[in-house]
Amino acid sequence: MKQFLFRAFRNNETKVHELNYLFWECTTRCNLHCRHCGSDCKSAPVQQDMPRDVFMQALDTIPRNHRPKDFTVVLTGGEPLLRPDITDVIKEIRSRGFGVGMVSNGFFYDEKTHSELRRAGLGALTISLDGLTDTHNWMRGHQSSYDKACKAISIASADRGLAFDVVTCVHKRNLPELPAIRDRLEELGAGHWRLFTIIPIGRAAADPDMRLSPQELRQMMDFIAGCRKNSGALKVSFSCEGWLGPYENVVRDTPFFCRAGVNIASVLIDGTICACPNIDREAFGQGNVCKDNFYEVWQTRFQPFRDRSWAKRGRCATCSQFRNCLGGGMHNWHGACSSPLDCHFESLTTSL
Repeated sequence: MKQFLFRAFRNNETKVHELNYLFWECTTRCNLHCRHCGSDCKSAPVQQDMPRDVFMQALDTIPRNHRPKDFTVVLTGGEPLLRPDITDVIKEIRSRGFGVGMVSNGFFYDEKTHSELRRAGLGALTISLDGLTDTHNWMRGHQSSYDKACKAISIASADRGLAFDVVTCVHKRNLPELPAIRDRLEELGAGHWRLFTIIPIGRAAADPDMRLSPQELRQMMDFIAGCRKNSGALKVSFSCEGWLGPYENVVRDTPFFCRAGVNIASVLIDGTICACPNIDREAFGQGNVCKDNFYEVWQTRFQPFRDRSWAKRGRCATCSQFRNCLGGGMHNWHGACSSPLDCHFESLTTSL
């Protein structure tokens, strides 16, 4: 009955498709060289930063009476702090009545930057920590990355007015470190920690160290479940990647629901209108802000996200959980694949 009610809720959310979360891939420049990067960001990419006026014009197409109070624009990249106008970007978004968040590797996030961004209107922040010292630095490709990330986490955690969380991409090397990472985050004062797995796209596609086996995936789920059962100051949860079967109501607060294209959109570096930035932009791009009215595209397109019947194929064709999963997270459908690249339900149930 509980799952039936949630499916009814999900169907209504999809029908209404209220936009309340918008990613802007404001740069693809990055100071690090992460082993798992899905967009292969570089310090000097081919694509130049999108002028902020272009993005603001897209924002201005959203009618004021269609902007919920919790509408948040999230700046992502690349590394957003490499934009020299990042403070002005935040101010302009806030002046339009939107909340502003940022996803950062934390390398440049010091006390001065924190103060400037908060005064400009930054209200939410996510920073990555992908292991203890050696593992995180190996993952991020810089020997100072761990110390910089920890400093940023400490600064952000001390600001109780900031909606802040830490994310960790779990792979073979950092899986055994999860208990120690949790302890370190508690020392730093973090309140929220989200764990992800890494799908085989971008640089991770040819790196077997990035993928968890079914047994390792189960180990991660058991760790999260244990943290939540013995809850302390640090709230631990799993991301919204896919249907988890026996772990579904154990490792996160609400049942799986991929909101990409339902409540979430993105404007990518070249102006492409899509959903989450990790989704295959060539296969699922819905238009471009340089030629299309952004809000009209949101209202009239995005059919592949709102009608997932097309996903009932490959390994999903005969799955008993399709009505709960709808093919999993949209980021799992990359290229000309006939099935999602990963299926957590399959991994978790076959490893029992």
